[in-house]
Amino acid sequence: MSDARLKNAILNKEFIVAPGVFDLISALVADRMGFKALYITGYGTVASYLGIPDAGIATYRDMIERIAQICKKTTTSIIADADTGYGGLLNVKTTVEGYEDAGVSGIQIEDQEFPKKCGHTPFRRVIPIADMQRKIEVAAKAKKSGNTMIIARTDSRTSLGIEEAIRRGKAYAEAGADIIFIESPETVEELQQIAAEIKAPLLANMVNGGRTPLLPAEKLAEMGFAIAIHPAIGFLSVAKALEKAYDDLRKNGHTSPDIDLYSFAEMNKLLGFEEVWAFEKEWASR
Repeated sequence: MSDARLKNAILNKEFIVAPGVFDLISALVADRMGFKALYITGYGTVASYLGIPDAGIATYRDMIERIAQICKKTTTSIIADADTGYGGLLNVKTTVEGYEDAGVSGIQIEDQEFPKKCGHTPFRRVIPIADMQRKIEVAAKAKKSGNTMIIARTDSRTSLGIEEAIRRGKAYAEAGADIIFIESPETVEELQQIAAEIKAPLLANMVNGGRTPLLPAEKLAEMGFAIAIHPAIGFLSVAKALEKAYDDLRKNGHTSPDIDLYSFAEMNKLLGFEEVWAFEKEWASR
């Protein structure tokens, strides 16, 4: 079940920076860092589990098992990508119930046609406003806890323009969304316009290499945003580190001092081996 910390932080005007996590190692590392929330990225989770693009191929079942395990093994509030709700209204209801039972505090649902695509890639299409409003109404009714935040995302900026995206954001807030997420604005001026015109808590998506300018937390908070997610920082940094380490091994036949590795001892500690060893010591002689 969700907790109250995410909602309380927003109500208290505490700006939230949420790093993207995509598997248990990334989640366990980020969980120790003192962030107010972690963001389970659909792109990264699908990539790490299935090795395929974030193009609507992964199912609710693919995602919920990984999301539930991340929630189980971490203590930080979790915001999770729920794509389009994985289908129609009944799918949305099931998704919200499942995500909430898993322990998610913020559930992100978008207005793309199903199957969806990554919000910083081309050829995205959106459903009619009224259809998305009904999804939001279903999501709001399906949640069991008042602490669970429904995040409504619109992908209309790229194909229909910023004015339409803002119009949709306002409509989704009126339908009952707790947080509004305008995906992939393309200039600082557009971010400012979003913050000026939508009177609801706002989420900014800071994708390294994406369509939106990367701004520091202080600037986004000053504009009026409540949350900044950084979904790609984890999987992009890991992929780069792996490429460097594997290439070093291929060239040298061993790991050279140029490669900065997480220590094996720290990894054992991160994963909880100390508890395993303590258990084995206690019971080995019995």
